[in-house]
Amino acid sequence: MKILVLGGTIFLGRHLIEEGLRRGHEFTLFNRGQHDPELFPEVEKLRGDRQEDLSLLGGRQWEAAIDTSGYVPRVVRDSARLLSETVNHYTFISSLSVYAEDVSPGTDESGRTGKLADETIEEITAETYGPLKALCEQAVETALPGRSLVIRPGLIVGPHDPSDRFTYWPRRIAQDGEVLAPGRPERTVQFVDVRDLSSWILDMVEASQTGVYNATGPDYSLTMGRTLETCRAIAKSSAWFTWVTDVFLLEHEVIPYTEMPLWVPEAEAPAFDTFDCRKAFSAGLSFRPLTESVRDTLEWDQTRPADHIWGSGLSRDRESKLLKAWHDGR
Repeated sequence: MKILVLGGTIFLGRHLIEEGLRRGHEFTLFNRGQHDPELFPEVEKLRGDRQEDLSLLGGRQWEAAIDTSGYVPRVVRDSARLLSETVNHYTFISSLSVYAEDVSPGTDESGRTGKLADETIEEITAETYGPLKALCEQAVETALPGRSLVIRPGLIVGPHDPSDRFTYWPRRIAQDGEVLAPGRPERTVQFVDVRDLSSWILDMVEASQTGVYNATGPDYSLTMGRTLETCRAIAKSSAWFTWVTDVFLLEHEVIPYTEMPLWVPEAEAPAFDTFDCRKAFSAGLSFRPLTESVRDTLEWDQTRPADHIWGSGLSRDRESKLLKAWHDGR
């Protein structure tokens, strides 16, 4: 297939291209060339800023488009409208963040999405990100009715993840010692390996599937405790875990999900990491063993510079101070 990718060199896009090339697809990438421009020298690259000028996409034909870089409804609307005349199928990579904060545990694709009081807002913040993505979804379906596929991933993990929201754990645990662990070890967590997600998205594109799909995993109940124990086993680490409560973390102003990856206070977000993805499972989304995701992530991380600036996670000094406060009962 001839496939246009809006984005294509950061994490999910990178893995999509790698898997697609392996399958024999022909890609065109449209992006600003600011991230890893040396990747995929065999692929056609159109350099441009989709927020300002889409003229490079005019007069071209592709069988499908995959939008991995859409965050602002106006920009996505312009792209989808233009491409509605030049592609047969449009995939938009959205997010589970589209759901309203008060949805119930086990929410499926029919769940209520978040809203903005002012839908002209374009500033992307923690509060606006999800509702903006929901508006982007609407723009795509309006432009290509019956020809669009919307994928709503949760946390995507694996090699080349720039966020470190999963990598923190195998890296930290491999360093041994006492590890601060958040909340209850029995708490459910959800995430999807980027390679499993990429392969499934391409399966869906090749079959011209349409509709909206929650896309996280795994397809069994995975706990935070099992995740950390798996990291310890793969790293052959002597680390031990000290589990601290949500209340303690909040009292010490630990930032959920960024400073403390994979953790959100259960009382504040009871539906978090409980999304119903059976529709995607039925459509073929499958998952490699957790051990493989942990191993490959750790091996990739070990190739990065020693002075890598972490995107998420506690510093060792911050972790030590928190552990002392916990043991001191403060």
